[in-house]
Amino acid sequence: MPSHHLPLLLAAYQYKFGRDVEAMAQHLIDDITVGWDELGTDLLDDAPPTLVAALTGGEHWPSRTLDHLITPDGSPPVRMTVTDTTAGELGMQWGYILHPQGIEVISMAHTGTGPLVAWDTDPSTPFSDHPAHWPAITTRRTPTTRPPRPAAGAAPTGPRTAARR
Repeated sequence: MPSHHLPLLLAAYQYKFGRDVEAMAQHLIDDITVGWDELGTDLLDDAPPTLVAALTGGEHWPSRTLDHLITPDGSPPVRMTVTDTTAGELGMQWGYILHPQGIEVISMAHTGTGPLVAWDTDPSTPFSDHPAHWPAITTRRTPTTRPPRPAAGAAPTGPRTAARR
């Protein structure tokens, strides 16, 4: 849910990843074998303790990945492609696209584009799970054709996407 994920992702970008969207994308998308089950407070490494306490209520939990999955036939699990159709089947409610200027939040119930939250937004900003109730810090993106993912070793040129439950 955006009320939980946005503050963690904004703080991760600003502190853990030193405002480097490619390093953040590498960690969130490429370094995890299969996928995420939950974003944890490890994304708040290097954030000020007062911010960490404000975002977590003083609790700490690790990010949980789906790397421990076992397939019915024993073959290694593989990352799947999530589309508008499969997102609903999988129970995904939100998608997050990492752009150079901010993070786009898309409600899977309303496919298309979503509000763009600038990377320099204060992570302690209160976010609702209803973007219509967000503070006036976001902009709307216009639909664009998403570029294909670059080949291994090529420099990424477009936004990076991560679907979340």
